[in-house]
Amino acid sequence: MNTAGAQRVQVPDIAAQVSYAMRIMGVSPIPRNYELFYEAYIGSNPKLTRELAALGSKASQEELDAIGSQYFGHHHRTQAIDGAHSKLVTQLDGLLRILRQEQTSLESYNRLLGETFARISNKHASSSEIIQSAIGILTEATGDTISQGKEMVENVVQKSIEMDVVRRELDEYKRIANTDSLTQLSNRRAFDDKLSTVYSDTMGRNLTALVLADIDHFKKINDTYGHPVGDKILASVGSVIRSNVRKDIFLARTGGEEFALLIEGNTVEEAIMICERVRVALEHTPFKNSKTGVNYGPVTISLGLCMASEADGPGELYSKADIALYCAKNGGRNRTVPFEEGMKKDISKNWLIYRR
Repeated sequence: MNTAGAQRVQVPDIAAQVSYAMRIMGVSPIPRNYELFYEAYIGSNPKLTRELAALGSKASQEELDAIGSQYFGHHHRTQAIDGAHSKLVTQLDGLLRILRQEQTSLESYNRLLGETFARISNKHASSSEIIQSAIGILTEATGDTISQGKEMVENVVQKSIEMDVVRRELDEYKRIANTDSLTQLSNRRAFDDKLSTVYSDTMGRNLTALVLADIDHFKKINDTYGHPVGDKILASVGSVIRSNVRKDIFLARTGGEEFALLIEGNTVEEAIMICERVRVALEHTPFKNSKTGVNYGPVTISLGLCMASEADGPGELYSKADIALYCAKNGGRNRTVPFEEGMKKDISKNWLIYRR
């Protein structure tokens, strides 16, 4: 097994530097803006970095969102989610109005029954008058109520169908919003949500591992072959990782060339074996252009691992896994390194990008 021991590494506080850059430019510290500056900082897309820098120190939110929608499709999807939610609220409001109308109709019918009973009980009225009056009132009221009831049932059924359509639409928007468009894996937003739930189950922490994986020398690949090739390699790496882990293992692309796995139900030794299986599989995967014959490989990854039981919360767990990843990088790359006490404990990157 190709693992490395504990090493002290100077870990840059990327989160602090990104936040500082946003503050200098007067940019609102909201999740979608943080994502832009984070991607620009790590340099995974030089064109994005140049466009963001060109905005200068007085970038408007509209300008930032325009860049965001160009490079991150989920910016528009978030608006779509809001629209679907509004539709759902409108449909529900319509359904409640129908039910209130039915309640009013039933209350009116109940009042008519009361009036009819009062007339029947009137000692001064003749029997024929009582019967004629009662039959007339009840026939009209019952007919109206039955008609209104049928209409109400039809309206409720129709509203229910419309609400179900909007609900499915909303579920699909949410799925898309949590999916990385390049690799079709979960994205950073979904990862943040998943990581935040790790400590809700105290029993499972000893068998839960966070793994951060980073493609080695990816900037060199982009610089040498261009970003289109880099994007294809990113998608291929994601596919190789997915095909070499269980379906129940959560896998996300968390930004640039970095991936994250949440392995539940395994000991640290078993989690390391899973990491090694992924690492070796990728190391032996050919990356060639089938048309030109150009060989882009070998493509390798470094992996840092930390068990949830070694941290007090999601932020510390992410930090320790990130430190282990940097140790893997510093130790020669293409290796798996589990976190150990004694590694440098400075906070590195902030996992909390989307959650507030």
